[in-house]
Amino acid sequence: MPSENLAGRTIAGYRLLERVGEGGTAEVYRAQHPERGTCAFKVLRSRLASDPTAVKRFLREAGYGSRVEHPGVVRTYDYGEADGLYYLALEWAEGKSLAEYVHRAGPLAPTLVVSIVRQLADALAAAHQAGIIHRDLKPENITYDPESQRVKLLDFGIARDAELPPEERLTRTGFFVGTLKYVAPEALSGELVDGRADIYSLATIAYWMLTGQHPHSGRTPRELFQQLLTQDATSLNQANPGLRFPPALEAAVMRGLERDPSRRQPTVTAFAADAAAALAAAPPPKTGLLAAFKRAVRRRDT
Repeated sequence: MPSENLAGRTIAGYRLLERVGEGGTAEVYRAQHPERGTCAFKVLRSRLASDPTAVKRFLREAGYGSRVEHPGVVRTYDYGEADGLYYLALEWAEGKSLAEYVHRAGPLAPTLVVSIVRQLADALAAAHQAGIIHRDLKPENITYDPESQRVKLLDFGIARDAELPPEERLTRTGFFVGTLKYVAPEALSGELVDGRADIYSLATIAYWMLTGQHPHSGRTPRELFQQLLTQDATSLNQANPGLRFPPALEAAVMRGLERDPSRRQPTVTAFAADAAAALAAAPPPKTGLLAAFKRAVRRRDT
C-alpha cells in the first residue's frame, strides 16, 4: 500500500513541496525553509515510527551526518520528531546522482575520474577525522553536478562510529551491511571495519567510472559474494577491451582493491594521491595520423 504523500504540509518549519525519492525506510521531499531556502527533507516512514531500532538507525544517520562539516558532504541542518514524524533536513545538492550521470555518459575520462576521486577522498577524510566510517559508499550516494564537476557525499544511514563499543552496534556479527558491488571483502563477515573499507569502495567506484565495469563479474549475489572473498579483482586494463590506462594508474586502482586491507593505501587521501600522481606521470596519449593531419590542415589554412 503506497504511503501518504506529505507534499503541501509544513513540518518543523519546512514546507514540503514535492516528493523526489523514496526507499524502504524513508521518503525524501524537496522543501522550503524561510531561512535556509531549498532543502532536502527526509521522513521516516510512519509504519516504522513505532520500531525503536528503525528510529535509532534513522536518528543515528542524522547525528553522524551533523558531525561531518566539509564542502564535499551534504550538510545536515537539523533533525528530530515533529507531528509524530521523525525527520532529517539536509542541504539541497544540485545535480543528479553520479550513478545516473555515468550510466548516461559512459566511461569517464581519467582526468575527470581522478578529480572526482580526490573530492570524494577529501570528504571521506573529513568523515574519518570525525570518527565516522561511511560503509555504504556507492555512486547512488554521491551527487554530481556536470556544470561545476563537483561531487557531494550523502547518506550516512549505515555509517559507523569508529569509537562505538561493539555492544552498541545496530548490526549483528555475521551480517554485513553495505551494497555488495561496492562493499569491502572484510565487511562481508559483519565484523568491525576501519577506514580502509571506504578505500576499497572508493577504488571500486574509480574502476567503474573508468571502465563502465565492476571489478568482479559475479552475476548473482551468491556468486559475487564468493568472488569478493576468494578472488582478486579483474585488472583494470582487462575490464573493457576498448580502453587502456597507464600502468601506474592501473597499479594505484588495483592496490585500493586488494582483498587484504593491510595491502591497500593507508588512507583515502593516499589512494587519491596515488591515482593523481600516476596520471600526472603518464606520457601524453598518442595523437594518431588523423589528428596530425587535421592539425597540419589547420596550420595551412591560418
